[in-house]
Amino acid sequence: MRHGDKIKNLSRTKAHRDALLANLGSQLIVNKRIVTTLAKAKSLRVYVEPLITKTRKGESKEQIMHQHRVVFSYLKDKHAVKELFTVIGPKVASRPGGYTRIIKLGTRLGDNAELALIELVDFNEVYGKTAATTAEAGKRTRRGRAKKSAEPKAEAAAEAKADTPAVEDATVVEETPAAPVEGEADVQKGTGE
Repeated sequence: MRHGDKIKNLSRTKAHRDALLANLGSQLIVNKRIVTTLAKAKSLRVYVEPLITKTRKGESKEQIMHQHRVVFSYLKDKHAVKELFTVIGPKVASRPGGYTRIIKLGTRLGDNAELALIELVDFNEVYGKTAATTAEAGKRTRRGRAKKSAEPKAEAAAEAKADTPAVEDATVVEETPAAPVEGEADVQKGTGE
């Protein structure tokens, strides 16, 4: 029976699994996106997201130093810890969780393993959304909010049309064709020699 067995073992011992997740986590933090198998990506998300959350907490200098030590005990890479606290932490400060995204890529040719790309959401240039724009948009809920009527939008559009100046009539200037060269006239008439 498997009662209470929620950890994904990834067919590894605890020491091997910890080393694997520490390496994958530090590479994700340094490179902002990595390609790995789907099972490893799902395990890595559970491993990394609490570490990213630790960068947001702490007001005093002692608390910040303590969080550095805690994260270093997981990642075992001081460059990744520095990157996490100096670059990633301030950028995800306004996000209430969900710092990573997993995108399935299909299967690998050699062993038919499912591949996935795991990336930090705020560092994707393709989609163009950043934490700053989501913070400016305001808080969002899953329930949604009451819809505003469409009448103010229609009134604003009508005012915008009224404010635009009318286009004035422009004078049209026609160009006169230049006199054809001797050989050109024959070509135009179809009598080319």
